Amino acid sequence: TQKTGRKKKKERKKERKKERKKERKNERKKERKKERKKERKKERKKKLKTGNSTERDMKAEKNE
Repeated sequence: TQKTGRKKKKERKKERKKERKKERKNERKKERKKERKKERKKERKKKLKTGNSTERDMKAEKNE
């Protein structure tokens, strides 16, 4: 009886460990997603600031 109890305890411990691992993985995944989102936002802002090539060409022609 005690052996089976110990086995069950070990199994539960393993399960909890797996769950925690999954949760941590998901957390990291969410963090990376947020970071990528921020980066893309920055890139988009930068592109808007410089404008795309056709807009730049038009501005250059206007200035000449």
